[in-house]
Amino acid sequence: MGSESQKGMFMKIYLANPRGFCAGVDRAIDIVDLSLKKYGAPIYVRHEIVHSRHVVNSLRHKGAVFVEELNEVPEGSVVIFSAHGVAKGVWEEANRRRLHVIDATCPLVIKVHNEVNRDYTQGYDLILIGHAGHPEVIGTLGQVPDKFHLVSSVEDVEQLHVETTTNLSYVTQTTLSVDECRDIVGALHRRFPHIKGPHQEDICYATQNRQNAVKELSKLVDVILVIGSPNSSNSNRLRELGEHCGIDSYLIDSAADINPAWLKDVKAIGITAGASAPEVLVEEVVTYLKTYGAGEVEDLTVIEEDVEFLLPKELITIDPASKSVAAPAR
Repeated sequence: MGSESQKGMFMKIYLANPRGFCAGVDRAIDIVDLSLKKYGAPIYVRHEIVHSRHVVNSLRHKGAVFVEELNEVPEGSVVIFSAHGVAKGVWEEANRRRLHVIDATCPLVIKVHNEVNRDYTQGYDLILIGHAGHPEVIGTLGQVPDKFHLVSSVEDVEQLHVETTTNLSYVTQTTLSVDECRDIVGALHRRFPHIKGPHQEDICYATQNRQNAVKELSKLVDVILVIGSPNSSNSNRLRELGEHCGIDSYLIDSAADINPAWLKDVKAIGITAGASAPEVLVEEVVTYLKTYGAGEVEDLTVIEEDVEFLLPKELITIDPASKSVAAPAR
């Protein structure tokens, strides 16, 4: 690396593409915006609609009220369930309190819930590959009352105690690392040769595409910046993947989190963004890096995404252009 002063050093920026908002996040944000237009403020949202402080603050400014539990929502009010999905008990509570629910659960998470309910009714013991405490995991585990085991590592698989070894099935949290899931799935098949998995990989198209883009970034850059909130699972996986590829990688919520020491002697820097991070944050990071000698900016595209998810029927009349649904890019 060169020894020029930092301010005068040329640094190239590579922007991973795809990056940022996925179709599920776009849909969830649209649901809050359109609900505010149709019903007026306040609209209550259980938990963060997506894991982005920037998005949450923007929606709060428009009149959305974010709550942790439904007992904070006045009886009979409109409440939106976040993109991560909820347990069946939450739906039951909402019905008891006569809340008007608008469901912003990502359709790919709903797919996992459907698999869980189908297998449970067929008598399977279930295993979920995911991270304890994540809202999506809590919602998925809450689909059935029992016979559900959570594993987060190969070691968890080795220590797992199940009632049956012949009637087992597994699903995965959608925002995990592809490589991380592969190791755990391999361990499950080695220990339980008859285990049944989903027909299609449960890791969502957007998670996989963004991870593939980071792998390509790692071949060209000295440092990777991942824009995303600390509680964003898919953003954390992107940072971990960059490190796994041998590149210093940092998770930042915004340009304000960048440590100038990370940029010392850097000739090429990669930027990506988690599926909940808006593009405006990417633009701010690029602007900041230009004050440290960054010059050329190049998009590194691994696949073009053209996915859209259908809005709830009651909101389509407000935004007629959102009726079409494209197939996931693979």
